[in-house]
Amino acid sequence: MQARAGVRDRIEQLGRTIIRDHMPDQHRELFGKLPTLLAGAVDADGQPWATMLHGPPGFVSTPDSRSMRVAALPAPEDPLQPLLTEGAAVGLLGLEPQTRRRNRANGTIAVASPEGFEIRVEQSFGNCPKYIQAREPRPEARAPGAAVALGPRLGADARALVRRADTLFIASASAARPGRTGRGAGVDVSHRGGRPGFVQVTDTAAGLRLTLPDYSGNRLFNTFGNLVAWPFAGLLFVDHASGSLLHLATRAELQHDGPELASHTGAERLLHLHLLAGCWRAGALPLAWSAPEPAPQFT
Repeated sequence: MQARAGVRDRIEQLGRTIIRDHMPDQHRELFGKLPTLLAGAVDADGQPWATMLHGPPGFVSTPDSRSMRVAALPAPEDPLQPLLTEGAAVGLLGLEPQTRRRNRANGTIAVASPEGFEIRVEQSFGNCPKYIQAREPRPEARAPGAAVALGPRLGADARALVRRADTLFIASASAARPGRTGRGAGVDVSHRGGRPGFVQVTDTAAGLRLTLPDYSGNRLFNTFGNLVAWPFAGLLFVDHASGSLLHLATRAELQHDGPELASHTGAERLLHLHLLAGCWRAGALPLAWSAPEPAPQFT
């Protein structure tokens, strides 16, 4: 991906500078004050899934610069729940939307317990505030609804959430069994943002296709590099009003040129995601968020 974009040599040097095998103090400070944590892992079929964990600030802690403890687990009906086992590769994203700060920490689970899990951090890096809609979370008591399994199409509530979304999260992996193929293999979770409705929904004979425009970023291509190596992705949509979560399993396809790309102003490429399965969890989070302040790139 870097070579195709003509930035391979420059990004090689940049990557060696900003991607560390430990968390700097400012990253540890951010993780430690967040009420949420984005996490991704892969199932037995190599399908990535993403979710949002939650807890009181401090539920994520860093005993040292190479380890992270998470005092929370996914709910039993969360697709990620059975995947967080010892030795599993995981991707983590700490995002503070009201300040647009975000840092990633990828690694493997060293310890799993009924109270949470501990990560051995292998990749740590920050991201710029681009494309993040600023909104502030607050506690909101809720009674979660029953989880609803979805096939290659979406119900009305899930489809409506996708169509109005200005934010999503995407989990990707470098292989079907990340962490077992050598140094640098693993799972990653990334943020994607746009104007409300930036995700295009298309019904096809095989099922639903979601299309995301890809705008200029840091050129590391962490997500896209994974998708070239292993073309499957897990999406997470958060309903910031109701606390509902939509988890989607997809097969990814990249489009680098053509008339369809030209119709997306500012996009450098398109990411087509073919829906395989999903899970709708109404009221899953005991949180609500303030109305968004659009990212400067979209005003």
